[in-house]
Amino acid sequence: MADNDNSVPGGINVTNTGGNVTIGDHNTVSYTVHGTEPARDPQQEELLRAIRELRADLTRVVASERTAALDAELSDAEDEIEGTGAAGPGRLARLRQALAEADALTGLLASGAAAAQAVAALVGG
Repeated sequence: MADNDNSVPGGINVTNTGGNVTIGDHNTVSYTVHGTEPARDPQQEELLRAIRELRADLTRVVASERTAALDAELSDAEDEIEGTGAAGPGRLARLRQALAEADALTGLLASGAAAAQAVAALVGG
């Protein structure tokens, strides 16, 4: 076995790093993500657009517990689609329920109808 010890007495030797390393004063570390964004199917893209439109429209109506609950569910769905490329079945079910519970409000908004249709297309109904 060869001796690969190239360290200097009293020095620092760093090998095999998989991330960013900084040593000493006044250093800056930048984190760069390599890779591609998760692929999304067209129906998930449509749902994401509808979610964003509905969230924007919700800022224009009188706030209530129902609008807050709907916005929270929309926000979670938006985050999931952004992070993984798709809203999973459980998320879609919760979103569908939140839209149904806010039907009196979302029925007045074209974006609410679009979001409901996008969810229905993904869950098959």
